Amino acid sequence: MRRQHLIVMVKYPQAGRVKTRLGAGIGRIQATWWFRHQVLSLLRRLDDPRWQIWLSVAPDTAVESKVWPLYLPRISQGQGDLGQRMRGAFEALPNGPACLIGGDIPNVTRCEIAQAFRQLGSHDAVFGPASDGGFWLTGFKRVKPLAREIFAPVRWSTQHALADSIATLGGQSHALAATLDDVDTAADLRKG
Repeated sequence: MRRQHLIVMVKYPQAGRVKTRLGAGIGRIQATWWFRHQVLSLLRRLDDPRWQIWLSVAPDTAVESKVWPLYLPRISQGQGDLGQRMRGAFEALPNGPACLIGGDIPNVTRCEIAQAFRQLGSHDAVFGPASDGGFWLTGFKRVKPLAREIFAPVRWSTQHALADSIATLGGQSHALAATLDDVDTAADLRKG
């Protein structure tokens, strides 16, 4: 069996540069503190021998930062829109099934990640829907290179993000994992 990979997209936790919509509701310092502790909690919770966790870090200058656990391998998010950065993360990894999530999903557990990897056993792609029309997880079987069209064009940060992303699959099979939500605003934080 090929090694499974879990990519967690993170930003260096600097006030005013991370979780800006959340910061507008609870303050920049509090939003930065929340994000840093949320990511560390998520990494501990998702640590599992069934997959290798990778950090996809922004900005590029923060790849070696000691803010995140040093034992985790890291890759740079690079440049471009969200789709280009996600596609780049998948392409940077060794072969094998890979799932990608953000660091701001407080309710994700190993069970949801394991389910997504199981779904890749019989599908080319998997998405974890969010109630706002986006998604909290995406993954690919990766038995061949990703098509250039993957994630282009997608209306990011809208209720169309999931549907647009599925449309870029070009007929590849996909499954839907559990529905979970990320935290973008103070209202999202109160819901959690």
